Amino acid sequence: MANLSLPTWPVVISTGIVDSINPCAIGVLVIMVATLLRLSEDRRKMVRVGIIYISTVFLTYLAAGFGLLTFVQRFPGINYYLGWIVGVIVIIMGLIEIKDYFAYGRGISLQISKKHAKTIMKKINNLTAGGSIFLGIFVAAVELPCTGGPYLAITTVLAKLGLSWSVFWMLFVYNIIFVLPLIVILLLVYFGMDAEKIKNWKDDKKKWMRLISGIIMICLGVLLIMFATGTISLTIL
Repeated sequence: MANLSLPTWPVVISTGIVDSINPCAIGVLVIMVATLLRLSEDRRKMVRVGIIYISTVFLTYLAAGFGLLTFVQRFPGINYYLGWIVGVIVIIMGLIEIKDYFAYGRGISLQISKKHAKTIMKKINNLTAGGSIFLGIFVAAVELPCTGGPYLAITTVLAKLGLSWSVFWMLFVYNIIFVLPLIVILLLVYFGMDAEKIKNWKDDKKKWMRLISGIIMICLGVLLIMFATGTISLTIL
């Protein structure tokens, strides 16, 4: 029997905020808008392509999360084991993120591989409105090592509540929070802010983003294990 009841909304919102400041997701968008402006001064085109890209990332993540929820619900017996497995994985990922605060790039890092990074740059340099859909799906897939930890944790947490409109709404809000910084950056560049300045800011704060993300991921991993053992239960508040 659970000893502590934890409201789910604060967990969903706080995790979404941490996931949204991930340097991988922000970095790709900044490079994209900077490249589009270099190739063309048409800011309306930049916004149009950017909105399509962000919308595709949002829908891809939402579909992936809903797919995982559905999978877990079909096999309720794996909840206990999944909580432990995902909890341990997320804790390890959190430790790697914290390691990058002190020694970024040394050893294992949660980042887009160099091979995929080259593919992304190639697509960006020849980007069209239609191509931004493919780019959004591709980036959502290959940046999972960067952003997948918090999302995997939160979907595993929500899976314990069953399939319902409340759970789907939480997943929807989580993904809105995830893409919100991308929308803000796109609007800032549209209204005249230098994309290079945003990139420099992102690079300057990158290690702090990883430190915060790592700490939250470790906390999430511990919570998942506590959920699995029944120490903590969830309430939709």
